[in-house]
Order: sequence, then C-alpha cells, then structure tokens
Amino acid sequence: MNFDFSDDQKMLKDQARKFLSEKCTAKNVRAVLESDAPFDKSLWNQIVEMGWTGTAIPENYGGLGLGYLELCVIAEEMGRALAPVPFASTVYLAAEAILLAGSEEQKKKYLPKIASGELIGTFAIAEGPQPPSPKTVKASFKSGKLDGVKSPVPDGEAADIAIVLARSSDAGGERGLSLALVDLKGAGVERRGVKTLDPSRKQAEITFKGASAEALGPAGEGWDLARRVLDRAAVLMAFEQVGGADACLAMAKDYAMNRYAFGRTIASFQAIKHKLADMYVLNELARSNAFFGAWALSTGAPDLPEAAAGARISATDAFHNAAKENIQTHGGMGFTWELDCHLYYRRAKQLGLALGAPRTWKDRLVSHLEKKNAA
Repeated sequence: MNFDFSDDQKMLKDQARKFLSEKCTAKNVRAVLESDAPFDKSLWNQIVEMGWTGTAIPENYGGLGLGYLELCVIAEEMGRALAPVPFASTVYLAAEAILLAGSEEQKKKYLPKIASGELIGTFAIAEGPQPPSPKTVKASFKSGKLDGVKSPVPDGEAADIAIVLARSSDAGGERGLSLALVDLKGAGVERRGVKTLDPSRKQAEITFKGASAEALGPAGEGWDLARRVLDRAAVLMAFEQVGGADACLAMAKDYAMNRYAFGRTIASFQAIKHKLADMYVLNELARSNAFFGAWALSTGAPDLPEAAAGARISATDAFHNAAKENIQTHGGMGFTWELDCHLYYRRAKQLGLALGAPRTWKDRLVSHLEKKNAA
C-alpha cells in the first residue's frame, strides 16, 4: 500500500516550489508586512493564472477538478514561502463552504469566479477573542438582512464575498444558527483593519448593518456546516504549517552548518544537534498526521473530523516549535528585524489561531475519540 503522493502530485509540488521560490521571496513578504497593502496583488494574479485557485473545484464549475491531494501539495509550498495572498481564506474556506452547502445555482454563480480569481472570499465566524461557539454568536440573519460584528476576519479588507455564521432564529444552541453569503461591497457593510502579530496576512473587523445576504445551506444547520468547513480547512492549513516548519528547519540547519564558534561549526555542538533533531521529529510527526488528514479529506472518510483535529494540533505544535527554535539557533541575530526568522514566527502564531485555538481542537479530538471508543 502506497501512503505517499503520486509522481504527478510530486511533480506539481516541485513546480510550485520552484515558482514560489522565484516569485515569492522574503522581500515580497516584507513588502506586505510593512505596508497597508492587503496582499501581494502581482503574486496573486500569477497564482490565479496558474489555476491554483481552482485546483479542487470541479471542472463543471470552472475549476481544474484535480482534487484535494493536489491542493495539499500546493498548500505546503504556500506555507514554505509564507505567501502573502488570500489563498487560504478564498480556497480553503469560502470555496469549500460553497461546495459543501451551496445550491446548484450558487455553485454555478460563485465557484467559476473564485477559480478565475474574479472573487476573493473569506469565512467570518469569530466574534472577538473567545473561541467561537453557538453561545458566542450574536450576529443575526433574518429576512435576508445581516446585522452584527465579526472579528477577526481573515483577509476581510480584501475579500469580495464572505460566508458568515449568524443567528437566524430564536431557537437556542446550534439549531438557531445558519450560514449567510454576503457581498462585502454592498450597502450596510463597514470594514476596518485589525492589528495582529503577522501583518503579512491581514485581518479585519466587519460590521454588518442591515446588509443584504442570501442563505447558504439549510436554515438551522449553520453550526454543523461551519464545523465541516473548518475540518476541511484544518487539513489544508496543516500542510501550510508543515511547509513553514520545514523551511524553519532548513534555515536553522544551514545557519548552524556555516556559523563558527570556538573554531568549529555550531552544528557540531550537542545542544544544537539535539535542537535540530527535535525539530525534525516534530515536523515528521506533523507530516504523518497531515497525510492521514489528506487521505480522509480526499476520500470523504468518516474519520475526517478526527484526522483533521490530529493534523491541526500536530502541525500547529511543529510550526510553533520550529519557528521558535530557528530563532534560538540563530542566537542574537535571530531576534533582529534584518533576518527572516521572525517572519516565520509571526506566521506560526497567526496560523495557530486562524481556525480556532489549539485548545479547541484538542477538545474536539478528545470528543471524537470518546465517541469512537464508546461505539
């Protein structure tokens, strides 16, 4: 049994790495981080031209129809390059929400525009720093009108459309929640930037005041749909985190092999060897969990919630550890603005919270395992 990617998928990965190494350097990342630009538009346009935004979108909706495994290998290289573009919010979240819950009419209307780069999308679920839950959702969606505040919203300033989790009825708990699709350029929508640790991936606060919106999926099933979207996105984002963690390990190893102290490379010191070895072990553990998630996602396996949670937790730990230890390996230089170590540390912290805090995913994993063992 082959648990690895196919030769064609590996070729796609190599092509993606070559392209991003040439077109998405640290200079590109810093340009977005140090400015008010919402993302690197030139890089985004080139990514769209290569068809990556339509990788997992079926051909009858304007996509390439390749599948989730191909999207996973692209995601890993996006993470390795720290690409400052709204790829995750548009492809992992908005497109997946429409594929999962949209009507045939909505799929034909929005998915071709996402695949062609005409639309940038996002997924608005959070309402403040607390973990999203049925009890914390205050935004309302009734009679086709959306009211409330969502924050932080990934790429909220750049997005054209948003999938919003809102309360659609007075029913308590999950049954009162629905998903709504809203045009962010329409009336009744106000946006402002939110400061975060990683300005290369902008966040926003979006206020809805009677904004026109359309239902996405059945009424009262918003919470279940949102969790299913997050499971899909967790697997894809895990590959981004694995790519970033691998880049940190490579940076740390290269520096250790070329930095001399007391007449020898610091890579020869036991403390550095152990540090690099620990990074490698966590990275490989994360990759294994991400592979399990990729299998579950690509096959529609019932194990997807469990696999997604495992991939999310493992990849978050690996990327944070690798980014931190990369800085430590570089010593005093690692903390400076001039080196690129902090770019990965920023991204590691940002991605670690992007789909909910690690504690939330650990609780979900335990819950899934308890149900599985009780069956």
